[in-house]
Formats: sequence, structure tokens, C-alpha cells
Amino acid sequence: MPHRLVIIPTYNEIENIEKTVKNVFAQDVDFDVLVVDDSSPDGTSQLVKDLQSKYKNRLFLLERTHKDGLGGAYIAGFRWALDRKYGYIFEMDADYSHNPNDLIRLYNACFKKGADMCIGSRYIGGVNVINWPMNRVLLSWIASKYVRFITRIPIFDTTAGFICYRREVLEKINLDKIKFTGYAFQIEMKFKAHHLGFDVQEIPIIFTDRTKGESKMDKKIIWEAVFGVINLKFKSLFLKNKFN
Repeated sequence: MPHRLVIIPTYNEIENIEKTVKNVFAQDVDFDVLVVDDSSPDGTSQLVKDLQSKYKNRLFLLERTHKDGLGGAYIAGFRWALDRKYGYIFEMDADYSHNPNDLIRLYNACFKKGADMCIGSRYIGGVNVINWPMNRVLLSWIASKYVRFITRIPIFDTTAGFICYRREVLEKINLDKIKFTGYAFQIEMKFKAHHLGFDVQEIPIIFTDRTKGESKMDKKIIWEAVFGVINLKFKSLFLKNKFN
């Protein structure tokens, strides 16, 4: 049975994807990689296709015909992974802000230490962010504090996107009912995993801002996260069958 899959969503990441993929494959533990590309006009998907000849049966590409957000890309990747019986499924950014060397630590937290979901956290044990301007660090840190206050989930980095899931978590969460597409998607997945009773753990990582390419952050994504958590909490309090 295929064991470990790293899902990397891309949109215009031609400057970063090769380095990221090569370093995932350089780890001491074997990982497969699925790149989910939203029809990048810069040729990202063609570069991945070129790399597939070097990493046969380990590097896969899922091309989508339109760009509909981070959440949509990950859900497509999750379904692909579940259909192929992967036991451990990872989220990871394409821009090398997540260090591939930390994949093994995330995996060991689930495989050896019993976590159902392990988060690579920027904010557990302090603030571990490099190359972000102070206003962005504060915005991200305050956002995580805000989410913890509203939702009451015991997670320090609620918007983190560097994660290992046991397949059982993704099987239990109803992916058809995931509402959000931006950074609120990350919050929603953690919220539902916690309230379904899964063991969600965090390990500290150092997050380094991209040096190539452009950030996908915009005001719409921020506002989705701000108001999305209120919606999540409201539904958890007042609606039946809220996680299914």
C-alpha cells in the first residue's frame, strides 16, 4: 500500500517547485509527491511533467482547469490520496517556506507518538518566522489568538498549512461540506478534526518567507478568515450534525 503523500498546491510557482520537490525526495524517509496545479500560466505544470521522468511513480500531477482557492486544491488532493489508499497525507507550500526536513518530524508525531493530525507550528513556544515584516507577523499571530478565543480549540497556529494527517481524519471529515477556500480552510479543517475527537498535536518549526514568486494573500482571504471562524463557532453551538 502506498504510504506517505505530500500534497503541494501550485499557482505560478515555476521558480520554486523544482527545489521543493527535489528536497522532499532527498529525505531519509520515502515520500510521494502530488502537485495540484491550478492551470498556472507560467508553465509550472510543464516543469513538473519534465521532472516526472526522473521521479517515476513518485511524482504525480493533478491539473485543474481553473483557480478556485487553496481549499479546493487541497480537497482535490485529499480525494486523490484517499482513492489510492495513502496512510499519511501531508500539506505543504510550494515556496520553500516549509522546510522539507521537517516532514519526518511531522510524520513521526503521527506514526510514533500517536497523533492523528500534526501541525508544523510557527507559534508554539514563541514566534518562529523569518523574513516577514513585523506588521505581517503581528497580523498572523493576532489572527491565531483571535481564532483560539472564538473557537476555543487548543491550537496555537490555527492558520498553519504544514500538516500531517492520518488518513482516518480525512475519511471522517465530510470534505463535501468544507465551506472555505482561503486561509479559513486551514482553520476549518483543524476545528473539525478537534471536535471530532482526533488527537491534534503541534511541533515547532521555523517558517521562512518566500524569496521567489508572489504571495497569494489578499484582503478577501483575510476577511474570510475573520468572519469564517464566527460562522464555524455558531454552527457548532446551534446546528445538529454540524461536522458531517
